[in-house]
Amino acid sequence: MSHRILIVEDELSISELIAINLTHAGYEVHQAFQTEEATLLMKDSPPDMMILDWMLPGKSGVQYAKELRANERTVGIPILMLTAKSEEADKVQGLDSGADDYMTKPFSTKELVARVNALLRRHSRLPTNEDLMTLGALRLDPVTHRVTAEWPQSPRREIIVGPTEFRLLQFLMGAPERVHSRAQLLDQVWGNEVFIEERTVDVHIRRLRVALAVAKCDVYIETVRGVGYRATRNPSTPLSDLDPA
Repeated sequence: MSHRILIVEDELSISELIAINLTHAGYEVHQAFQTEEATLLMKDSPPDMMILDWMLPGKSGVQYAKELRANERTVGIPILMLTAKSEEADKVQGLDSGADDYMTKPFSTKELVARVNALLRRHSRLPTNEDLMTLGALRLDPVTHRVTAEWPQSPRREIIVGPTEFRLLQFLMGAPERVHSRAQLLDQVWGNEVFIEERTVDVHIRRLRVALAVAKCDVYIETVRGVGYRATRNPSTPLSDLDPA
């Protein structure tokens, strides 16, 4: 069965160009021209991936991406954002909103298809370890793709993370205390894909920490200045100060 891709783009010519090329690449393609239409198309079954324009009538693609990431039903949809904005700050804002990748207009259709292929490969890989992973109060289940916090004397709390943040957390939890450089994380979490910049790692680490912070678990992800990042069992903040109980 081919992957289903939803294009949310208000410029008909661009939407059609993308749709034709993705259809030729073997994908099932659906098109929406504003966010409300996209939501209706996803009512029965979310797509396998979304290509989302930044500038849309009514609600912007950035705001819509944030809403998708905050919804348990749509949090796992990979998002490729399209925009005419090309400054680094704009790219960071797009990634911060919840996008997994970013392309500026005008773009090469061959590169776009390649990015779609790469993004779907990343999110289609099955975890190599299906055992429940723990790190302090954190629990990660590779089978159900759920992350929870289980503090003593407190009810279990589910933490909503995006697909890339889940893979990043899974990798870091698999080797606690080990420091990983940005290049190593790109290789291990994103795979040997072109197009991805090292700055992207910082953005996704920040998104991961924001998600974990709702359960006071962001302290388990540490920055090692000048080197990279690690997951730790012994955060610098005393755990007794963090237990929500």
